[in-house]
Amino acid sequence: MKSRIPLVLLACGSFNPITNMHMRLFELARDHLHQTGRYRVIEGIISPVNNNYGKKGLVSARHRIAMAQLALETSDWIRVDPWESEQEKWTETVKVLRHHYNESLRWLQFRKELVRNNWPTERTTEDFLSSLDPVSPELKLLCGADILKTFSTPNLWKEEHIKEIVEKFGLVCISRAGSDPVQYISESELLTQFQHNIHLVTEQIQNEISATHIRHALCKGLSVKYLIPDSVISYIKHYNIYTEESEGKNKGDLTSAYESTQHNDKHTK
Repeated sequence: MKSRIPLVLLACGSFNPITNMHMRLFELARDHLHQTGRYRVIEGIISPVNNNYGKKGLVSARHRIAMAQLALETSDWIRVDPWESEQEKWTETVKVLRHHYNESLRWLQFRKELVRNNWPTERTTEDFLSSLDPVSPELKLLCGADILKTFSTPNLWKEEHIKEIVEKFGLVCISRAGSDPVQYISESELLTQFQHNIHLVTEQIQNEISATHIRHALCKGLSVKYLIPDSVISYIKHYNIYTEESEGKNKGDLTSAYESTQHNDKHTK
């Protein structure tokens, strides 16, 4: 595994609330990437969207982050990162990717500086540096395969952003019932050109847990046990987060919003 390319998976979305399906996406993606024999997944990052996203029913980022942190307590490789939610305004997906890629480079440089300053003399710095990852970690966007279809939706994505995402970073797309990612790629000249950087993962055990449906169930007082972690259920009950009032927030907002069980994001300014 040491000789493989280190890779970080990033998922952007509402996570309103985080569900078991959101976390399963990371496990599915990691298994697939390891099976290619090329990659070694070193980290997973969940990036909740900014409050200014303007999506119907979106609760405060502080709650969405807290719920994600609770849900990820049992994971030793996935973490929630608040950077995107802390920005003054909604941030385009490609800019979130740039930020985390630059952070991974800074962390790598920091590790190398520590080695240069502190590594024992009996083992040369050059020897140890050669044992580190020979290349910088790659960063790929983790999403549902149906996001490929949205790339062809007029005025939803900027063409230059799509190109940067698929060319510089790459995608790991988890299949959903009713989506045909192979067709989406074949119908796009740009996606076809960079299809080598788009990993399609077929989910053998279909799981269509929807955060939207969970919120509706919570508003009706119905059970959501086994759909989201117990710790998240307790948090929601304690703060009485999802109510008819919260679900009506931003109602009537005409800004475009792409909603998916696996990837909820807003792609245009």
